[in-house]
Amino acid sequence: MLRIIHPIAGLVAILTIATFWLSTAISELFASQATMIFIKTAIPWGFILLVPALAATGCSGFILSKGRRQGLVNTKLKRMPFIAANGLLLLIPAAFFLASKAKAGEFDIAFYAVQALELAAGALNITLLGLSMRDGIALTQWRRKKVSSSATHRSIRK
Repeated sequence: MLRIIHPIAGLVAILTIATFWLSTAISELFASQATMIFIKTAIPWGFILLVPALAATGCSGFILSKGRRQGLVNTKLKRMPFIAANGLLLLIPAAFFLASKAKAGEFDIAFYAVQALELAAGALNITLLGLSMRDGIALTQWRRKKVSSSATHRSIRK
């Protein structure tokens, strides 16, 4: 069951963060102020989906690692503290700050400085999660080859 939960939760997490990032960037560049206010105040509500997805990804990944600490498993485990710290210390506080400023209509230098920081930190997390997803796919590639290989052998025997 964890082999199903882990990749689905990871995909939900990375897609949610990418949605936050893209909606912010697109609204800044092309949308009205009202749209920008809507997006910045809606993002914290997305944490209701994002936080459990990240928790499920982290917990299931830790359990699936079964104490292994070498190779790609170790690389993935080393990334997780950076992803978590970036989210907890930068992205979540920035999202609440920006939502508050947007709701008040205060698009000042502080808003745009934090917005730039948020976009950079978000891009970093998307990159780190993408690398972990790539490594996870590589870790399970042998299993997929084994399954498809045995299915091919069964169909040849029939």
